[in-house]
Amino acid sequence: MNAPTPALVASRPERLRLVGQRRQILTMMHQRLMFGLLVYAGIIALIALRILYLAAFGDHAGAKRGLTALIPERGDIVDRDGVPLARTMDAWTIGLWPNKVIGDKLELARSLARLMPERDEAAYFAMLRSGKNFFYLRRRAAPGVVEAVNALGEPGIALEREPDRLYPQTSLAAHVIGYTDIDGHGVAGMERAFDKKLSDSASRGEPLQLAISSRIQQALEHELLFAMTKFSAKGAAGVVMDIHTGEVLALTSLPQLNPNAAGQGSMEARFNRATLGVWELGSTFKPFTVAMAMDSGIIKNFGKMYPCPREYPAYGRVIHDTHPYGRACSVAEIMKESSNIGSAQIAAEVGAARQKAFLDKLGFLRKSDIELLEKTKPLRPRDWTSLDTMMIGFGHSLAVSPLHLASGYATLFNGGVYRPPTLLKVDRSHATGKGHRVFTEDTSYKMRSLLRLVVTEGTGKKADAPGYRVGGKTGSAEKYENRSKLVTSFAGVFPMDEPRYVMVMMLDEPQALPETYGFRTAAWNVGPAFGQAVSRIAPMLGVRPDKSREPDMSLVLPYVHEDAKH
Repeated sequence: MNAPTPALVASRPERLRLVGQRRQILTMMHQRLMFGLLVYAGIIALIALRILYLAAFGDHAGAKRGLTALIPERGDIVDRDGVPLARTMDAWTIGLWPNKVIGDKLELARSLARLMPERDEAAYFAMLRSGKNFFYLRRRAAPGVVEAVNALGEPGIALEREPDRLYPQTSLAAHVIGYTDIDGHGVAGMERAFDKKLSDSASRGEPLQLAISSRIQQALEHELLFAMTKFSAKGAAGVVMDIHTGEVLALTSLPQLNPNAAGQGSMEARFNRATLGVWELGSTFKPFTVAMAMDSGIIKNFGKMYPCPREYPAYGRVIHDTHPYGRACSVAEIMKESSNIGSAQIAAEVGAARQKAFLDKLGFLRKSDIELLEKTKPLRPRDWTSLDTMMIGFGHSLAVSPLHLASGYATLFNGGVYRPPTLLKVDRSHATGKGHRVFTEDTSYKMRSLLRLVVTEGTGKKADAPGYRVGGKTGSAEKYENRSKLVTSFAGVFPMDEPRYVMVMMLDEPQALPETYGFRTAAWNVGPAFGQAVSRIAPMLGVRPDKSREPDMSLVLPYVHEDAKH
């Protein structure tokens, strides 16, 4: 009988012990691996959360904080068709920490003077040795300059990004858009007027949409600049307005201003002649005088006669006409040949009280209602004497801006209702301004033929644009501060058979040319520029040329005598 093998019995417990130890080791290794994976995942999660935190709440170049980093620093400004007029972008700022400079300061000063020559080597060296903490060397630096400065490898030079305002259309509508200062605050134009809205985090995500049309603005600026250059004028201004909504489709002032470098512009360039400048605008006022008389029951039709001698004494003054009749003349003839003598007599019949009341309702005795802050109050007579009343009748003794004049013509030809001018596009978010009646509809209708007569047969012939039925009035007035200098203007409406748009153009101190036979009045300079501008702008506004359409000229033609037609 064989005996059992003791070795086999003894080895079983040992094997079980080894298996248990192996299991413990595997379990521990699994736990450590899981712990390591959790730690790794936790680190990844922390990094991701940190990135998200910095994106939403981080400080970028010391400027973007909070959730507002996800919207622009300042709202865009666009024209009525969405064309960008002002935008905010990141720009480079170059700074200097003198105490952190480790290289040769004299050599660094030489390099900085070479790359940024607005300061010389001595100025940079003085900065480096000043002991001050920080200097701005250049803000809104070009990328090429930033790259060259960075290549110097100096730790004491700081390169940071900050928001910068860019005007992609450069000088186009510069006096409307305005500009900001180095810190991004509006200091002129709509940038200033809507500074709070453009910078408020609650509203700056939506662009500020203007009534301005870039295409119409460009055409108006081009024609005005051409006339200003041709006649060596000191400046110019122009306005195009929708007479039914009050929307200003174009507004310009010359000399031109580049808002991207506004600080480099002259005082003449920064001055807004269209809204801030006021002038006696001469005979362009005469249609208001006639309309006041019609609404007051003084003029029943354009055939009413007034004495029109070659000279007319009035309260110690003598009133003259450029084209004297030397006989009695009708209201139609007074307007056709722009008679000061006839207009003064009509104004005298209206009287000071009624004249002031009409002018007040037209907005001619207060600042314009436009959104811009660059505007001034018209200059009015202190005592408003009987002589002042007569002088205002033909555009003297009261100084207004070109925008005032445009608003007045819009009122006169839109049916007689004054509506405040606006630089904001009229839509669901911005309704047409509340208006008030100034002239009757009947007067507004009849005045169409009278102003069309001025262009077809009178002093405004050179302002006509074939097919577009222009009606309007020339104006030439001596400057108050220097009577040897003129301001010439033309205020007109088109198409006159169904008025839709008003345009005013003005030249400041135009000079005579041989081709104008020594004349420097409106009929010879701003009048032709007006006609050329209408020919360009009217098609953009959907006005089609049509030589078969005219206002009812039977209201005026019977009252123009044969000798006044030539």
